[in-house]
Amino acid sequence: MTDFISAYQTELLSTLIGFALFLVLRYALVKAIKKIGRSSDINYVRTKLVIRYVSFGLLVILLVALVLVWGVNIREIGLIISSVFAVLGVALFATWSILSNVTSGIILFFYFPFKIGDRIRILDKDFPEEAIIVDIQAFNIHLLRDTGELLTYPNSLLLQKGVILVKKQVANNEDLEIDL
Repeated sequence: MTDFISAYQTELLSTLIGFALFLVLRYALVKAIKKIGRSSDINYVRTKLVIRYVSFGLLVILLVALVLVWGVNIREIGLIISSVFAVLGVALFATWSILSNVTSGIILFFYFPFKIGDRIRILDKDFPEEAIIVDIQAFNIHLLRDTGELLTYPNSLLLQKGVILVKKQVANNEDLEIDL
């Protein structure tokens, strides 16, 4: 055991520093995201979702750094990663809209000026919509039409179309209860 520690002292220290940096960065980013969520009055579920995405991204960066620190043979890992990316590329090509909706969901978390309960009008020449925002999720936004119909609108389309705020948040969110 002592031989292992003395032989890999630099790698073990780098690993320890990497984990400490990961924890500090994650803590700071989670605090910042929660603060943005509270100050912008964003739904707590959406805040948790963005925290999960950021944590996953930091974990991937940590794993890449650990692979570099421990000197794993890049050619062997390159072969494995290229094979995985080839399979993922084929699989994700069919589901690219899911990725664009998740990315749009993260962008909407930070920059969408409308909240749950607001009445908005989506400027689409083919299908203009005016409805109340009921929920904002990772893939889509739920809108309640005046007729009582629930409309699920993809986040990526919401970023592509113009949106007008018709009326700020309704009196209370209990008015948004939907009977399905």
